[in-house]
Amino acid sequence: MEKIIKTIAEELNIKSEQVENTIKLIDEGNTIPFIARYRKEVTGGLSDEQLRELGDRLAYLRNLEQRKEEVVKSIDEQGKLTDEILQAIGVAKTLAEVEDIYRPYKQKKKTRATVAKAKGLEPLAEIIMEQTETKPINEIAKEYINIDKLSDEDKKNKDKVVETEEDAIQGALDIIAENISDNSNYRKDIKKICYREGLIVTKALNEEAKSNYEMYYDYNEAIKFIPSHRILAINRGEKEEFLKVKIDKPEEKILINIQKDIIKGETQFTEMLKVTIEDAFKRLIEPSIDREIRSDLTEKAEEKAIKVFGKNAKQLLLGAPIKGKTVMGFDPAYRTGCKIAVIDETGKVLDYTTVYPTEPQNDVEKAKKELLKLIEKDKIDMIAIGNGTASRESEMFVADMIKEANREVNYVIVSEAGASVYSASKLATEEYPDINVSIRGAISIARRLQDPLAELVKIDPKAIGVGQYQHDVNQKRLAESLTGVVEDSVNKVGVDVNTATPSLLSYVSGINNTIAKNIVKYRDENGKLKNRKQLLKVPKLGKVAFEQCAGFLRIIDGDNPLEITAVHPESYEATEKLLKEIGFDKKDLVNKEKLTDLRTKLKSVNVAKTAKELEIGEMTLQDIINELIKPGRDPREDMPKPILRNDVLKLEDLKEGMILTGTVRNVIDFGAFVDIGVKYDGLVHISEMSDKYIKNPSDIISVGDIVKVKVIKIDMERKKVGLSMKI
Repeated sequence: MEKIIKTIAEELNIKSEQVENTIKLIDEGNTIPFIARYRKEVTGGLSDEQLRELGDRLAYLRNLEQRKEEVVKSIDEQGKLTDEILQAIGVAKTLAEVEDIYRPYKQKKKTRATVAKAKGLEPLAEIIMEQTETKPINEIAKEYINIDKLSDEDKKNKDKVVETEEDAIQGALDIIAENISDNSNYRKDIKKICYREGLIVTKALNEEAKSNYEMYYDYNEAIKFIPSHRILAINRGEKEEFLKVKIDKPEEKILINIQKDIIKGETQFTEMLKVTIEDAFKRLIEPSIDREIRSDLTEKAEEKAIKVFGKNAKQLLLGAPIKGKTVMGFDPAYRTGCKIAVIDETGKVLDYTTVYPTEPQNDVEKAKKELLKLIEKDKIDMIAIGNGTASRESEMFVADMIKEANREVNYVIVSEAGASVYSASKLATEEYPDINVSIRGAISIARRLQDPLAELVKIDPKAIGVGQYQHDVNQKRLAESLTGVVEDSVNKVGVDVNTATPSLLSYVSGINNTIAKNIVKYRDENGKLKNRKQLLKVPKLGKVAFEQCAGFLRIIDGDNPLEITAVHPESYEATEKLLKEIGFDKKDLVNKEKLTDLRTKLKSVNVAKTAKELEIGEMTLQDIINELIKPGRDPREDMPKPILRNDVLKLEDLKEGMILTGTVRNVIDFGAFVDIGVKYDGLVHISEMSDKYIKNPSDIISVGDIVKVKVIKIDMERKKVGLSMKI
């Protein structure tokens, strides 16, 4: 365990005691959001991202140690374990290294070498490898011809017969080739050379074929420099049968390195050993090394893509809510008509309909009349338009229509990714059993504007759709990572226990689907919860779950004003003492007149001195003070608000040099796509993001950010817009 702690501490650049303490908390069953928020003293203030990385590495390294033990046991049972093997396994840092060491001792399927061994040709292989015998090899090989010694039955089995000297020599060389292939040091060195000097080379399977992969029809790039998005693109091109991919490596250098180790001067065996070394490399080593390198590159590229996807999803989930507004959800379409749903400020459905202002019906006047009537009747403040098919035509229609409205109405383009997945889900059927599946998408779009987090948790995180190559990566790993992202987002914001849906509650630390449903059932049967302690009456929510979830659940207008904050019940006593010490009471948290004075006093608290007096950690005290300064505050209030529009731009309206404001829709390895209000999102290439060098776009920009951009390129034919943030 010490070794694992040391490795993780070095990799994450943190102290060993932070790792040790965190592992203990994880092993005790604490969740990452709980550890990140309420055990800062124990972890030394590690963030949720660091804790998740630590958890991932812990699982990998524990798995590695277990595999090492299995391999040692297996080699030992064969009576072949040496100190050298033990040491090599001990220092191995990856599962691939351990498997390379284990390769010679694995139970093999039938190979040319296993057949040769069964014929008794191992001693001949050893003579050739020693290279000291001066007697001609053909004469030595004669001794291994066995055809006259076999029964008539055995003579029929080719796998038992050594008919000629050539057969004997070839069998011995097959054994040598496999031994070379099984040598973990050679494999390690070859991999190092490939990573240092190898090239990924791609060619077209059919040069005439049109595809998205034309830039890779005759392409090569150094393995050490190729970025992850190109690896995933090449993989996809190969899978879709547009590309053939190989790894170019300095073959001569590799062969000379092995020859130096094996060949001992010029002898009768020299040439045959050179041929055998080449055979071992070409037939046995190269195909598996290529597979391993491709797999390793893919794994790293996937990990990076999953991180980008997670980061983008988090920004979308934590998008600023628009509260207190009546919203019209507008789900655009062509033939089937645009679905409309009106939602009041609490999320309740007031009205729904279908209008046909787009192709092929083009019934603009009737649609306008119907929607203006709804705007007046339901006092609509905003229209949320989905960004899918027919979005821009719908936007033009809406921009034109609201000019005729008798009240001020703005519109916002909302990501509709996953809305159709939600519409047809079991959950949507339970929520709206009497509403047509097609209208549910419009409800989801409207609600996403009001509270992105509460609505998006109803959808499988993979369907949120803000990543790159999300369908090409390891789906299990992606699901785990995104579930973690949703958990962190939900727990960062906190959840109103009296209004939250089971979907939202199920992501709260310590609460599973069953407990989430039980909370809602308890609420329905007993009315609103008045304090967090009541949670202990919910079936299956015991003391352990209560400790994990209590701080993340908010009770508005309850018995205890502290419960509108993230202050954990375990800190109530210390919090009340703190308030008393500065001349206030917890009731003052909901007294607007006293709140300003309370904030001033809290800001002047000497944290180090007070923490000692209250016998709590300084980080915990600082968190308590922050919560009391802004009781009931939603951290999403600091996020960029959506851009409200009331008019529309066409691609034809754009001119190079124009300065526009846009919303970042997606961040990828090579840049970001920005919605500037025309039909097509513009691309800000990484080179156009800043005058300084940027390694990764997500270092300076996030999904949902509002940015000023300059139009630098317009390609009318391909409908592409190039943007720059260097203004």
